[in-house]
Amino acid sequence: MIKSPTLTFDARAQLLADALDSNSLAGVARALEPLTVAETMEQLERLNTIDRALAFRTLSKDRALEVFERLDALLQADLVAGLQDAQVAEVFAGLSPDDRVALLDELPASVANRLLLGLDAKERALTNTVLGYPQGAVGRYMSPQFVTAHPWFTAAEAMARVRTRLDDAESVYTIPVVDGTHHLVGVVSLRDLLRAADSDPVSSLKKDPLSAPATLDAEEAARYCADAKVLVLPIVDAESRLVGILTVDDALGILEDAESEDAARSGGAEPLRRPYLATPVRSIVRARVVWLLVLALGATLTVKVMGAFEATLAEQVVLSLFIPLLIGTGGNTGNQAATTITRALALGDVRPRDVFRVFAREVRVGAWLGVLLGSLGFAVASIIFTVPLGVVIGLTLLGVCTMAASVGALMPLLGKALKADPAVFSNPFISTFVDAAGLIIYFLIASAVLGL
Repeated sequence: MIKSPTLTFDARAQLLADALDSNSLAGVARALEPLTVAETMEQLERLNTIDRALAFRTLSKDRALEVFERLDALLQADLVAGLQDAQVAEVFAGLSPDDRVALLDELPASVANRLLLGLDAKERALTNTVLGYPQGAVGRYMSPQFVTAHPWFTAAEAMARVRTRLDDAESVYTIPVVDGTHHLVGVVSLRDLLRAADSDPVSSLKKDPLSAPATLDAEEAARYCADAKVLVLPIVDAESRLVGILTVDDALGILEDAESEDAARSGGAEPLRRPYLATPVRSIVRARVVWLLVLALGATLTVKVMGAFEATLAEQVVLSLFIPLLIGTGGNTGNQAATTITRALALGDVRPRDVFRVFAREVRVGAWLGVLLGSLGFAVASIIFTVPLGVVIGLTLLGVCTMAASVGALMPLLGKALKADPAVFSNPFISTFVDAAGLIIYFLIASAVLGL
């Protein structure tokens, strides 16, 4: 039997698009049927809201749940709006409690309440446990479905309990060990249980646990989980009682979202929070326009500075030739420093209390950059124009680089100290401030050196 060649992703996407254009549900099903869950999700992310709901309806029950679980919460919310109530309730009930909460956060209150009421008492209680924690706390991302062991269990008893929870526990590879009052006293790995003799007590197998309080910021807890390289991070309440677990895949998802948010805001935009092709144009515009308006207003400061030194420019028109170079260099230097410190804050390498150490380092870094670039600027300007103009350019680059690196490093630290997103205090505002301050430095040095 000769098999037909496997279609490429683009060919499969075209086949799906043709089936949707012709309103052929059978054709849509044929296009999606050979795909893996990951490939199906990728295809759905490229469709508009209506076509996505239509294609999703052609999936089998089990595959639909698998695909739905892996979609971003906003795309899940879009699908809910396009599916029948019975199908929505079925898919919603199949989600884990933490995934349900992420979806509920994106739905209108009336829809969210209706879905919650449709759950059985046990599932509703698990979901409400996660819903009870504040937005942004790791308790909002933890799973309340886990399997535990007691120190007095034997390895055989612990394994027997694991087997009874295989279908509903979020993870069984790392098992929290709790005492009779549910206080976390250790963890034991599935590997160690399998290796141990049946009669070995869990107390001899357990290790000291790493844990995080449920009210801790989710990004901080996720970073802790990733840095510790553990598969599961137990989550505890204020009295060290186990309330949930954060799995490494959920931790990586939190970090990915946080880094996408920082990248967007450092570039002067709000994060899209969903795949680009699945984001409506109006949402993309809304994500960008606010910061553009803020930056446009900030740019008036640069115009004011130019106006204040209009006479200086009139006397030495050649000075205007170097303005793009100087403000561009200053903005890039500031952005480099801001990006470095923002990343260091995210990794926990620096804290707001390190402000003076960071400032001292960036002053030195900026000065060295200024010396290197200033020397080159002096040589080029002296050869092409005059030595005095070369001195102006060289000294300005020294001053601008030192100032920009210092300001660029301090702004994220200021944002962190004010409990704001450091990325918001970074590149867009730094560029605006450094442009104006750099021009002041430039014209003051030019006036002094050239006697204007």
